[in-house]
Parts: sequence; structure tokens; C-alpha cells
Amino acid sequence: MPVEHSAGAIVFCKEGNEIYYLLLRYPNSSGNTKKEYWGFPKGHIEREEKIEETAKREVEEETGLKDIKFINGFKEQEKYFFIGGGKKIFKTVNSLLAETKTKEIKISSEHLGFKWLSYEEALKQLTFKNAKEILKKAHKFLSIKKPLLF
Repeated sequence: MPVEHSAGAIVFCKEGNEIYYLLLRYPNSSGNTKKEYWGFPKGHIEREEKIEETAKREVEEETGLKDIKFINGFKEQEKYFFIGGGKKIFKTVNSLLAETKTKEIKISSEHLGFKWLSYEEALKQLTFKNAKEILKKAHKFLSIKKPLLF
């Protein structure tokens, strides 16, 4: 069975006491469903690349953001199966938490749109349960801990 490894980030920005999360609108890519979906920036880990390097590269490629700062101590991994090219594929995605000061986004041709949303709005907008669970953990992490950047 083919295996894919990806990395990405839950990107947020602050306005006063409010936190806004960046969601990207993805086109249908599997061919099995006609459904587009909302999720976080992510992509394949390239050879010899570290998770942080992949997440930074993918965020920049997909959003144009160059100023992200990762929050020390947060890393979540999701595992799932999907069908691609008629094959069942096992995928892992490592998600880091990253802050930006920039709200201007230049999405790549891979995406259909983006939104900056409050926590409650982002929970409603995200398509998949596993992404919602990671957002819950990220938001709780930010609420409990004074983040250290790395």
C-alpha cells in the first residue's frame, strides 16, 4: 500500500484579544467525491526535509506568507486512508502551530479561496472531523500557554 507523509501548519494571527485562523479551500482532488473541502496549509515532505522545513515551505507556497513563527511545544499528527488514482493510500500529516502578522494572502493555483475566521467560525467551516480536533487542540494550547516562538 502506498504511504504519503505531509506536514503543514495551523496558521493564526491576532487582532487585539481575538485569534483568527487561516483556512484554505481545496478543490476535489481524489476524484471519488465532488466535494471541495476546507483545511489548513499542508503538503508532501520532500526528501531529507524536516517537518518544520516542509510546513514553512508549504505555507509560503500556498499562501505567500513568509513571516510565520512556529509555536514551541505544539505538534499533532493525523493518520488516515484515502483513495488516489484508484489506490488506497495511507497518509500521515504532521501539523505545527504558526503565528503570522500578515493578513494578506496570495493563494496558489492549488486552492479556490481562503478565509480568516474566529475559532468558532473555523470549527464550523472545516470539513473534516480530524481537522476540527486539531484546531480544538491548537486553540486550547494557545489559551493555556503563553506561546514561545522558535
